[in-house]
Amino acid sequence: MSRVGKKPIPVPEKTKVTYKDRVLTAKGEKGTLSRTIHPAVELQLEDGTVSVSCLADDRPSRAYQGMTRSLIDNMVTGVSKGFERTLEINGIGYRAELKGKQIVLSLGYSHPIEFDLPEGISADVEKNTIIKLSGIDKEALGRTAAAIRMLRPPEPYKGKGVKYAEERIQKKAGKTGTK
Repeated sequence: MSRVGKKPIPVPEKTKVTYKDRVLTAKGEKGTLSRTIHPAVELQLEDGTVSVSCLADDRPSRAYQGMTRSLIDNMVTGVSKGFERTLEINGIGYRAELKGKQIVLSLGYSHPIEFDLPEGISADVEKNTIIKLSGIDKEALGRTAAAIRMLRPPEPYKGKGVKYAEERIQKKAGKTGTK
């Protein structure tokens, strides 16, 4: 069995989890998420916990067990606490501002870039250089943060661009002139 998949998922008291027709639905104070469960695994809902078990004992089934357990844990955490991702903008003249459900980014191009936020993701811009994204769906949040980062990835010489707050850019040495 998968080591990750064996652990039961504790469900907080204000969160309600239902499982019907291979669709798991988690409802909490932040919102509602639902996901179709793969046929290689089975779920058991018992007194405040969710357990994932695989139907066969082959390698793909064990992999699906661990992945399904992680996805369900992310759903339960998302609807109860939510997720947050922070991006930093480095560079002279690089900045961001929020206009409704749109982030307008000035990233050194000849035009400002207007990035539409997907449904369920909210943003907050601090000091024109820090973007805080938040939402209940971890997958959509990560995809949105990656899409914003790809507009101007950090370059290795001066570190200019959009990077994750916890990311560390390994800088390269520039050219050295020969005399």
